[in-house]
Amino acid sequence: MAEFTVRTSRRFEIVDITSEVNRLIPASIPCGICHIYCPHTTAGITINENADPDVKHDLLRKLAELIPHDETYYQHIEGNSDAHLKAILTGFCQAVPFRNGRLELGTWQGVYFCEYDGPRTRHVKVFFQEARD
Repeated sequence: MAEFTVRTSRRFEIVDITSEVNRLIPASIPCGICHIYCPHTTAGITINENADPDVKHDLLRKLAELIPHDETYYQHIEGNSDAHLKAILTGFCQAVPFRNGRLELGTWQGVYFCEYDGPRTRHVKVFFQEARD
């Protein structure tokens, strides 16, 4: 298992963590599955397009429209119910195959850490499982 830190600077933010995950893939495992896990209830992990930065903007804007921060019916005392709901939609983990030290993502794909209650210092846990024939 490996772990790294993500520091966010805004309440809602999407951070490309693809290169950080690739860096952690052990050379001793030629191919397998990489499990990327976020141990936070107001953040998530997703895979999406990483070629056009407007995609991150559009995703955050639509999530804010669908799940507003200031709904009057939220009862959670911390005031971040919207962040919990957004994290549920994103999910907290992804499993991605890897080979020869690289995630086997599609041409336009990247792995994203999604912050919904920042700015914060967060942790991402990464597990590697070797493929067996």
